[in-house]
Amino acid sequence: MPKIEIKGTIVPDDDAWVYQYFGINAVYPQAVKKAIEDAAGQDLEVEINSGGGDVFAGSEIYTALRSYDGKVTIRIVGFAGSAASVIAMAGYSEMSPTAQMMVHNVSSYASGDNRDMAHMSEVLENANRAIAAAYVSKSGMSEKDALDMMAHETWLTAQKAKELKLVDAVMFEDTQPVQLVAGYQTDLIPRAVIDKVKKEHAERERATAMRARFNFLKITERK
Repeated sequence: MPKIEIKGTIVPDDDAWVYQYFGINAVYPQAVKKAIEDAAGQDLEVEINSGGGDVFAGSEIYTALRSYDGKVTIRIVGFAGSAASVIAMAGYSEMSPTAQMMVHNVSSYASGDNRDMAHMSEVLENANRAIAAAYVSKSGMSEKDALDMMAHETWLTAQKAKELKLVDAVMFEDTQPVQLVAGYQTDLIPRAVIDKVKKEHAERERATAMRARFNFLKITERK
């Protein structure tokens, strides 16, 4: 059975190479969609252990999995936090008794005057509703309950997630569930760092091209 691993930080396609450059484990929509295409309708297993990351990249992965023609089985084996919890809503799901799920409000940064702050508040509220739609679709809970759960940054054990119908089953249910508590952390690189690395990379590429052109002209002149 083909397997897709949602492990590490969830990032946009354009940023993926920066994470690879730093050796940071990351997952991005293009790679997931390629794996889905390669599965060619076969039953697909998705294994999740991620603290989340970019909301829109997570939405794109969620949508790709939900649109798949074949059967999708999702297994939360460690942690499904934030955007990863949204991806976990994309099909039939099982959760390890030692795993956890965390849902919370969308966050961002903004600067400017009172109008800019009001606008960002509206953007975040709309983003929260968009994310809540995944939990509502999976569980049948009301949007209000989903938004309340997000507003309180809710941490869920496997049993609680099953009770809320956010997952369909707890793995190894014939054994005694074990509950673990641990902090979470993602390796989401700050936007400023990504932009700086991209800029420096582009400058190096331009410098290399200019040197190559200069050497070519020198050789041409000698002829």
